[in-house]
Amino acid sequence: MATEQLTIDRAKSAERIGRDIETLAGPDYTLSDEAIRRYAYTHVYRNTLDYFIRELEALDFEVYEDPVGTLVARNRPAGEKVFGVGSHCDSNRNGGRYDGTMGVVTALEVCRLNRELELGLPLKLISFLEEEGSGFGQMLLGSRIVAQRVDEEELRESFRAVDDGRPFWEHAEEAGYEPGRWREAIHILDDLYGWIELHIEQARVLQDTANRIGIVNAIAGYVHADVTIHGRSDHAGATPMDFRLDAGLVAAECMLELERLAREAGGGTVGTVGEIELKPGLINAVPGEARFSLDIRGVDEDGFRSVARDIAAFAERVAGERGMTAEYAQRQALPSARLDGRIVGALETAAEASGESYMTMHSGAAHDTMSIADRVPSAMVFVPCKDGISHSPEEDANPADAALGAEIMLNAIRMLS
Repeated sequence: MATEQLTIDRAKSAERIGRDIETLAGPDYTLSDEAIRRYAYTHVYRNTLDYFIRELEALDFEVYEDPVGTLVARNRPAGEKVFGVGSHCDSNRNGGRYDGTMGVVTALEVCRLNRELELGLPLKLISFLEEEGSGFGQMLLGSRIVAQRVDEEELRESFRAVDDGRPFWEHAEEAGYEPGRWREAIHILDDLYGWIELHIEQARVLQDTANRIGIVNAIAGYVHADVTIHGRSDHAGATPMDFRLDAGLVAAECMLELERLAREAGGGTVGTVGEIELKPGLINAVPGEARFSLDIRGVDEDGFRSVARDIAAFAERVAGERGMTAEYAQRQALPSARLDGRIVGALETAAEASGESYMTMHSGAAHDTMSIADRVPSAMVFVPCKDGISHSPEEDANPADAALGAEIMLNAIRMLS
C-alpha cells in the first residue's frame, strides 16, 4: 500500500464544508427554528436531498434514489467498481447541525477534491434514509432496508410514523417512492469494494485525549427493551410498608443491578435506563405498575447480550420475591460490527502521514456502517464534537477537523485503489 500521500488545501476544504453545513442549518432545511429537525418524507428533508443532488450533478455524478429514498450518486457507469463514502442527513428531533450531515458534506468534499486534484478515484456517495428514527421510531432504517434486515410486514404495518401513526409504506408511496420494490435497494451494495463513513464522535474521548481524528475499528451492538413490573396500587398514607406491592421499588433495584452487570461485563459494555414510568403516577399513590427502558450496548456480543438476559431474569426474580411479576419485551437489537482491518489500516497510515494526532477506537453509538459492514469492507472516521454534546442544538464541531478527515479518507482510498 505504498502510495505517496497528498496534502489538500485544508483551509479551502474547511471553508466549503462550513458553508455547506451553515446552509443546511437554514430555515429551508429544518422544521424548527430552535433545533435541526428533519426526517424522512418531510419537505425540509426533500430540500436537503435536492441540495446534495445539485452539488453532485455539478460534479457530473449520476444521482438517483433507491425505492424508498436513500440517495445515491456515482461518478462511474453502473457495473464498475466504486468506493463508497457518506452518512445520513436526517436529524434527531432536537438535533444539531453536525450529526450525520457533516458526514455527507465531507463525502461531498471528497468528491469535489477528487475532481479538482484529478485523482480519478471511482466514488459512490450514499446518504442513507432515516438513520435517527425520528420519523418512524426505527434507527438505521434506510441502511437496514438496503441490507435486507427488515421484512415487508414491518414496512407495511409495524413501522409507523411518530407524527400520525400511519405506516411507513403509505408515507413512502405518498412521497412518490415505490416501497413495493424495496428489496431492490440491496443492489446499492453490489459494486462497492469499500466504504468509509465520517461522523462526529458524540462523546468526549477525542477531545479529552487531544486527538483530532478517531479511526473506528468496531461499532457496538445494542439491545433496546422494556421491563414492566406489575404490583398493586394502594393509598400512600393508609397502606403500611409491609402490606405494599410497590412496583417502583423493583424498578429501582433493577436500575442498580443494571449498573453492576454492565460494569462486570467490561469491555466497554454500557447499560442505561433512559425512560421510567410509574402508574398511576400520583404523589399519594403506591405505584402499581412500573415500566423502564433498557439501552444496553457493547462491542463484545456475548457481553452486552448477557447483560440483557441477566437483567430480565433479575427483574423476574426480585419481583417474584416481593409478590409481583415482571415482563421483559425487546424493542430492537443489532449485532456489534467488527470493521475491516485493511481499510482501518489504510486510514491509520493516512492519519499518521497527516502529521495530526489520532487514535484507533470503537464506537459506542450506532451508525449506518454497522448495517452494511458484513457485506462491504467498511470503516469509519470520527472527528471531535465539543464536550461530547450531540442530539442537541448545542452540538458543535470544527469544519477544519472534517477537512482533515477528507484528506485522510482520500489518501486511504488511493491506497486501497
